[in-house]
Amino acid sequence: MNKKLLFYFTLLLLCISGNFSSQTYQLTGVPINTTGWTMVSPTALGTGGDFIQLTPDTNNQSGSIRLNDPINLKYCDKWRVEFDFRMDSNQTANGDGLAFWYLANPPVASVLGSGLGVSQNAVGLIVGFDTYNNTTTAVMSKVHVAYGQVANTTDNNNVEFFNTAGSSFHSPDMNTTLPFQGTTYKHVEVTAEVNTSIPNTWNIKIMIDGTQICNQPFTASGAAATMTQGYFGFSASTGGNRSRHSIKNVKIYTDKVSLLQPTATQTFCPNPSTGFGTVNLTSFNSQFVANPANYTFTYTVGGTPITTPTNYQFNANTTVNVIVRDNAAVLCDNPDGKIILTLSPFTANNRTLSACNNNGATTATFDLSSANVTAVPGVTKKYYKTLADLNAGTNEITNSNAYVSAPGKVYVKVTTPQGCTGNAEITLVFYPLPVSTDATIESCFIETVPTTALFNLTTANVSTEAGITKKFYTTLANALAGTNEIVNPTAYISSSTDIYVKITGTNSCYIIKKITLKVIPPVRSSVLKDKTICIDDRTTLDAGPGFDGYEWSTGATTSSITDVAVGAYWVRLKTGNCYTLQAVNVKFATSPVISSIDITNNTITVNVSGGVAPYKYSLDGINWQDSNIFTGLPRGENKIFVKDFYNCEPTHIQVTVPNLINAIRLMVIM
Repeated sequence: MNKKLLFYFTLLLLCISGNFSSQTYQLTGVPINTTGWTMVSPTALGTGGDFIQLTPDTNNQSGSIRLNDPINLKYCDKWRVEFDFRMDSNQTANGDGLAFWYLANPPVASVLGSGLGVSQNAVGLIVGFDTYNNTTTAVMSKVHVAYGQVANTTDNNNVEFFNTAGSSFHSPDMNTTLPFQGTTYKHVEVTAEVNTSIPNTWNIKIMIDGTQICNQPFTASGAAATMTQGYFGFSASTGGNRSRHSIKNVKIYTDKVSLLQPTATQTFCPNPSTGFGTVNLTSFNSQFVANPANYTFTYTVGGTPITTPTNYQFNANTTVNVIVRDNAAVLCDNPDGKIILTLSPFTANNRTLSACNNNGATTATFDLSSANVTAVPGVTKKYYKTLADLNAGTNEITNSNAYVSAPGKVYVKVTTPQGCTGNAEITLVFYPLPVSTDATIESCFIETVPTTALFNLTTANVSTEAGITKKFYTTLANALAGTNEIVNPTAYISSSTDIYVKITGTNSCYIIKKITLKVIPPVRSSVLKDKTICIDDRTTLDAGPGFDGYEWSTGATTSSITDVAVGAYWVRLKTGNCYTLQAVNVKFATSPVISSIDITNNTITVNVSGGVAPYKYSLDGINWQDSNIFTGLPRGENKIFVKDFYNCEPTHIQVTVPNLINAIRLMVIM
């Protein structure tokens, strides 16, 4: 390798099983998305956006790209990286090559030197694809592997010269069979699997275009043996020889076991006699993964494994680290779980319970168990009316789920699964009922059935609270039972009576109020009467004062109408918002009838029927008398006139007084 070599990084990591189905990090697509990666100049996105150019085809260049996230391979049984590389140049003297690596100390700037752009004193795993022989200065195509600390400070201590038994590898020169130089991309797969029989050892297989280059164990040497985490990346460099070094289609498989939540927390009360809390750590497993049986859990405190996790005892606040291992070895272990255990003397919390005292009842039904006096799972609770009963353990409330009580207090004794106890006070209060009042609704009578009216019950001003609901019932019993609801409250026909409304507030509590329904009866004129007049006369109809409006069948709108002839009339009388239709008749007076006349000598007695008494009598139609007897009449023809109360045109008859001294009755046939 040329000593002007610069170090180029790309970070890739995969923790999965044989088929590596999940891809966590990658450099793919057009243009390649480099979010989460750091490039060291001159590394840049290549022309067209589909490759990363580590170095241009110029002399003395060094560049790199690395993943920003550090990876702890300690928890991965398997990992793999795939990528395509290309080394092409417009000259035949090519160099120097590129490297893929996993380092504790990746290069953060362009690194001049002879090590493919890798950091000086690099600690970790380096896989180099070398095209320049630093010993012969010839062009070559070799793969180098170093798993340890590579000095990389001179031409003779870089990865090309790293030789540590069990920690290094150098392939034959493949320049004639698999040359690295050329315009065509070559596909590389680097797969590593933990060697379970040798500590700090990976079985690493390297493939180029389907050709196996290496498949053997590598044991970490030197400082690499104590690595806790590292960064994956790529680097490349040129010196006196040059090439354009490019990569693309980089895929890093690094999925680890996914946790439902990273932290589980629980507070415990200490055993009063020992001061220790006791917990079964395995009971938290389902909080980390959905199917705990598919995983193996390891618990540590301060790096020390817990040997009896089902009965772990602690006497101070403790954080337990949880490592979740996939039994199928498909995913990397997840060491991120934590169980935070807190020791605290147990206390129960005072709470207030509210319930409905529906319709103003003096008691309500309370579910005492709903009072959240503690968040500790598995506790038992016992309820008492007084603190004295609680302390004595007597008179326990046995119907705690449906406890009927007035406002007041009860007491609860809480016992945890660990035997810790605490007392709490539960205050019982009523929810507020909707502010409401009885109401009255008045409505005008229905003309066809005057004892009834049409009511809109929803207009009853029983409450102004927002969010209430109202239901209407004919009886208080129905309202309490919620049966036989009035289904047409906006058009309810009823006589004067009381109905009931159930008003339910936003807290589901209700109160019942009375609504008095009043039918406004028809209001008629007491002075408007039928009249009888002479057939050709006129009269006045007067409804009298005191009404808010008048509407006569004649069209008049005054309280009275004049010049009214015989006939049938009506007037619509307004009182408030109600109207009463009152009929009135003007009748013609019937004439009286002279039914008979009694003649005695010269005295005549006139007998009248019909008409309306009292009658008046006359012999000439001018002079009238109240008596129906006329005396001293001359013999011969006499006229008799009669009229009744109405003083209309008189009825008359001509009578002959005979020259006889005798009594005669004349029957008059009209």
